[in-house]
Amino acid sequence: MGLSTAVNRLKDSKAKSKVIILMTDGVNNAGFIEPDTASKIAKEYGIKVYTIGIGTNGDALFPYAYAPGGGFLFKMMPVEIDVEMMKSIARNTGGKYFRASSNSKLEAIYNEINKLETTEIQELKFYDYDEKYRPFVWIAGILVLIEFGLRNTIYRSFI
Repeated sequence: MGLSTAVNRLKDSKAKSKVIILMTDGVNNAGFIEPDTASKIAKEYGIKVYTIGIGTNGDALFPYAYAPGGGFLFKMMPVEIDVEMMKSIARNTGGKYFRASSNSKLEAIYNEINKLETTEIQELKFYDYDEKYRPFVWIAGILVLIEFGLRNTIYRSFI
């Protein structure tokens, strides 16, 4: 479902290079669109999918419920990585499959994808400034008025 949602968002893009980076364990456990179908649709729209396999085979802690204190309760769950599915998706769309076993390996993968996809894009940024100086200007103005009033009334003879 994640791949098909990403394809749906990119399909109408006018960009020269359309790329999806799919980071997953590769197991299709949710949704109603099969990964092969989603990769075929991505290929039709000219979208390249780079797949990154994360996790390890075996058992891992998995959150299964909320604890009374607001945190999560964990239990050991079996983890399997569907490497063949991820390789198939990458191959069908002209992308490449990567395997990330650590944070440093993941960083190296992103650097390699960055070298493979060198399309320049223009980015339009909007900034929303929240000016916080107004109360200080009001306080300064009031203090100047008080100083002016005191200088011309009570403390007039001391100056």
